[in-house]
Amino acid sequence: MSLPPGFLDELRERTSITQVVGRKVMWDQRKSNPGKGDMWAPCPFHQEKSASFHVDDRKGYYYCFGCQAKGDALGFIQETENVSFMEAVEIMAREAGMTMPARDPQAQKKSDRRTQLAEVMEQATQFYRLQLKSGAGSAARDYINKRGLSQQTQDQFDIGFAPEGWQNLWDHLTGKGVAEELILAAGLAKASTKGGKPYDTFRNRIMFPIRDPRKRCIAFGGRAMDPNDNAKYLNSPETELFDKGRSLYNHGPAREAAGKGEPLIVAEGYMDVIALSAAGLASAVAPLGTAVTETQLQLLWRISPEPIIALDGDTAGLRAAMRLIDLALPMLSAGQSLRFCILPEGMDPDDLIKADGVQAMRDLVENSKPLVHLLWQRETDGKVFDSPERRAALDVSLRAALKKISDGNLRSHYGHEIKRLRAELFGLNPAPREEREWTPNRDRAPWTGKGGGKGKGKFPDKGVAVASTKNSLLAQSTDVEERMREAVILAILIAHPELLTHFLSDLETLDLHGEDHRAILAALLRHSEETDSDHLKNILAAEIGSAPLEKLWSLSHVQIAPAVRAGADLKLTRMTMAEELAKLEARRGVQREIEDAVEDLAGVADEALTWRVGQAAEARNASLRSKGISDSGVGEDRGSMSDYLQSLIDGEIWVKKGQ
Repeated sequence: MSLPPGFLDELRERTSITQVVGRKVMWDQRKSNPGKGDMWAPCPFHQEKSASFHVDDRKGYYYCFGCQAKGDALGFIQETENVSFMEAVEIMAREAGMTMPARDPQAQKKSDRRTQLAEVMEQATQFYRLQLKSGAGSAARDYINKRGLSQQTQDQFDIGFAPEGWQNLWDHLTGKGVAEELILAAGLAKASTKGGKPYDTFRNRIMFPIRDPRKRCIAFGGRAMDPNDNAKYLNSPETELFDKGRSLYNHGPAREAAGKGEPLIVAEGYMDVIALSAAGLASAVAPLGTAVTETQLQLLWRISPEPIIALDGDTAGLRAAMRLIDLALPMLSAGQSLRFCILPEGMDPDDLIKADGVQAMRDLVENSKPLVHLLWQRETDGKVFDSPERRAALDVSLRAALKKISDGNLRSHYGHEIKRLRAELFGLNPAPREEREWTPNRDRAPWTGKGGGKGKGKFPDKGVAVASTKNSLLAQSTDVEERMREAVILAILIAHPELLTHFLSDLETLDLHGEDHRAILAALLRHSEETDSDHLKNILAAEIGSAPLEKLWSLSHVQIAPAVRAGADLKLTRMTMAEELAKLEARRGVQREIEDAVEDLAGVADEALTWRVGQAAEARNASLRSKGISDSGVGEDRGSMSDYLQSLIDGEIWVKKGQ
């Protein structure tokens, strides 16, 4: 039904979300502040002992920092009462003392129609259930028993059987007085093209009812008993009840199990889901005979922030995983991703559980791979990178994939992980920048320029050259200075959260040192709409813990920064932020150019190159300092730096003079 303008606004004004949620949770009295409408409790959607479920009465929203459940009062009623949006509105209106407007006649008619169709589907379910127990269903029963499905499992999933014959279900339903038009509209029968009676859609098939989250039967899936049948599995056609790309098999029960802490597993088919559920892994769903759609992916994320895609380890399963990567990349965000559980080749979940036990399946789920590793596997498996051209092609394909990620901060983290994996593949030193040391290769000593050594006339490995050059005076990064600037930037944002939206584009691509700084920035970006500093501090402490924040505020350079103090002039603070970001970017821009030049020299560089470039850089820096120019200042002449590096390359400084 349609609601008159302003009805929902008035309903929300009359209703306190704290009162709505308070019927389902026990508030944490130490953490909550009723006077400010700032309430905390253990989450009602997943099992936990700490109070990570937050309700903001002023804004009318709830958010769980554990399972990422979020919404308003109406959404909370929908989730906890398992009702539709309009039913939630009716519940809330009744409690607020508001009279529901008269239903729109067209909307009421549509709702009544769907109810009728669902009732017809339920009658079909009962018919199929009875047929499985009859003589006609003996072969189907044998198959089901051979698959090891207990009677309890059969009852839980309402498994049935559609017998052979053209009009068995049709005659049964019409004999019960069901209108022929409803049977056809529900997709249970098809009209004859030869002028005869309509015929049953499903014949000689084991039947699996497909239910919506409210557990109403909206469609069927049927497995053929005849091995020569054209389609091994057949779904209901799309109807007023059923949209294949917007539905999941076992949606309702899986959502309930995931709310209790079970990992959400996405399997390939009905039997996989049933086998997982029978083994105790109740939070399992399956797309309906097709690749996962964008809408289904959104449905999965509403159930769990990190669904685990469990696919058969054959070519088709891996191909499906790779297609899903491309679908998911543009939709990823902080805390919202996919993991992949690839089963042994030739095995589905049922096979694995029967062969090795349920613990083997649990172990695979627990050790599932993050999406970034599947992306890397897709781009590198079966390929040889023995030439610069092939390596460059890999870089191009990886960059193209990462560009699909719309979340700037997340894209940056993906870039770091891809860089690490690339270093491992090409034999480069994968250690973090601040931990790298130059170490001579066992088989290749650095070229000393003095004959007689084992390494005479040889260059060090590419990875050694890069590592040593990056530790030269040219490439040494003033990490301490950068960390100080980062800390001030983060402290300003926490003290003045209204600046978050102003600098959002810069912050999304900002790469920070250390896990603490990165965790704080990621949390700030997730809550960029927040404008109250005290409230933001509480949110950050709940999400990432108090230790990183306490460490940040304890820094002397943060404590003395004027822009961080309470009551600081906002215009001046904004200018300070812009200046700090600009200085950081200028410094890192130069560093990036240095590293690019070092990469260009990799493979031909030696220890002499490292020393000579270092001496040249030190001389240049001394010259800058004598002119009063800081190499980390915002006025860094990046064009000159580029020319300077190019002159070193053009001068072939790695060539030993006098040789």
